[in-house]
Amino acid sequence: MLPAIDSLLTLALSSVLLSLAPGPDNIFVLTLSALYGRKSGFFVVLGLCTGLVVHTTLVAFGVAAIFQTSTTAFNGLKIIGAAYLLYLAWQAVKASQEDTSSKTAIPELGFSALYRRGIVMNLTNPKVSIFFLAFLPQFANPEAAAIAPQIFLFGFIFILATFIVFNFIALLSGSISHWFSRSTRAQSYLNKIAALVFFLLALSLIAPIFRQ
Repeated sequence: MLPAIDSLLTLALSSVLLSLAPGPDNIFVLTLSALYGRKSGFFVVLGLCTGLVVHTTLVAFGVAAIFQTSTTAFNGLKIIGAAYLLYLAWQAVKASQEDTSSKTAIPELGFSALYRRGIVMNLTNPKVSIFFLAFLPQFANPEAAAIAPQIFLFGFIFILATFIVFNFIALLSGSISHWFSRSTRAQSYLNKIAALVFFLLALSLIAPIFRQ
């Protein structure tokens, strides 16, 4: 027996609105799509959604509760995520300092590398697991069916909404990548902007640790 249709529609609408709200993941999609193009943005989104599958599974089996009760585990994963973002920022800085007369101001990245970036970006953000742990069970009805299958269904709806919204963002952002690819000066500026974005995302991830 499935949850009530009105609950599923509310979840779908909430998922779309949450995906549209500015946050680390959609800013990440926006930046990388502008750098590498809309097709590359698709693989970043695919990686992020793969990470959401993992988060959904963790919530369904209750593992995400560890991050809610263990400050050390929560902060440790945030530090790993921030370190990864700082690494990406450094890579972008190096790319912006390369000879802008060359065609390599924006380094080539394969689709598999962009897909992995999406996965790592999502999995190293413990707030996603905590969000799923707080958000998805609200729509569960213990009388309708077992909780775990319902959580997987709700996770699928959220992932589908995220996939659609994020690919729309990638499509819009990727449309300007052709202009950047023809302008080496614009490539350099975009890499600097990307480095700043990655740095600010890293800062937003670890800043709460120092306020504790």
